Amino acid sequence: MIAKRLEGISEYYFSQKLREIESLNKEGKNIINLGIGSPDLPPHPDVIKTLQEEAAKPGVHGYQGYKGIPALRQAFADWYQQWYHVTLHPDTEILPLLGSKEGIMHICMTYLDEGDEALIPDPGYPTYGSAVKLAGGKPVNYILQEAQNWYPDLKALAATDLSRVKLMFVNYPNMPTGQPVGQDLFEALVRFAKEHHILLVHDNPYSFILNDEPISLLAVPGAKEVVLELNSLSKSHNMAGWRIGVLCGAKERIEEVLRFKSNMDSGMFMPLQLAAAKALSLGSDWYSHINGIYAERRAKVYRILDILGCSYSLKQVGLFVWAKIPDHYEDAYALSDEVLYGSGVFLTPGGIFGSQGLRYIRISLCGDLSRFEQAVNRINK
Repeated sequence: MIAKRLEGISEYYFSQKLREIESLNKEGKNIINLGIGSPDLPPHPDVIKTLQEEAAKPGVHGYQGYKGIPALRQAFADWYQQWYHVTLHPDTEILPLLGSKEGIMHICMTYLDEGDEALIPDPGYPTYGSAVKLAGGKPVNYILQEAQNWYPDLKALAATDLSRVKLMFVNYPNMPTGQPVGQDLFEALVRFAKEHHILLVHDNPYSFILNDEPISLLAVPGAKEVVLELNSLSKSHNMAGWRIGVLCGAKERIEEVLRFKSNMDSGMFMPLQLAAAKALSLGSDWYSHINGIYAERRAKVYRILDILGCSYSLKQVGLFVWAKIPDHYEDAYALSDEVLYGSGVFLTPGGIFGSQGLRYIRISLCGDLSRFEQAVNRINK
């Protein structure tokens, strides 16, 4: 018998869908997968070189400290100062992670008891709700709608019973909608959290992708009192498989999360940490380079959406394009399956991100330009 904590926790959608796509490929279908946001581009050559050189040294293969090496914490602090204009103490306000996804789980396990509630965006990253459930908490959805620029209605939320709410997950630039964010929303979120004694968890991995103004929730004055921010090198530096993330916040919050994390792992491989520090030191040329590539791909995705009769915002940013489907489809699952089985192209149905995504699809910008051109040709036929 499995543990009760896994009741109601299903296998991750993409895990199931990849098996289906694998079966179709075995039949010779050669499916073009435009669903998953796993960067296909390599990291900067200097980052790879640093990993190679450091890994060749004899004294770097032992266990590492739970808080990461000082060089990596300082690199994260410098990165936050340069790009987000946020001052963080490298010794006390930064906690490197084995990818930011583990940080979501660590936070839930640190703060949620049985019956505690956490506010989860709908649409939003499914892992937020799963992590809350695994920790014994209760996920409570809050609605994001296109008519409100995919921003939460904080006035409506304040009118609900928030007495058991301890956490609120927010994510801007938003995934899956691509909605950028303004300082006004971040300031309103901080005021809301302070008024209702809620810890805001800001998931911020997309701020450098096709976005000219990276922004951190921690830039709001007084935010450290109520904010923990997760960030990652997966998207911004093409290092998804390296599993390098970070948690930033007040000294007390970092220490609290570390109490849980230190019982779960033994620290990150030192050469990875040194290579990550190198990646964080890259200048604006790096971000311009990868965004130039993503912009070309996005133009092809727009062409796919035009063929399918979908509508979309040209203001969205991030690693995906989010689009509303034509009215004659029952939902996005129907459109996704039609394109998969009719054209051999997989597009993500927005319903996996919540009820508010049922009439939307999401297309990843990960993949060689020729794959997008081929997808255009297949769908056009």
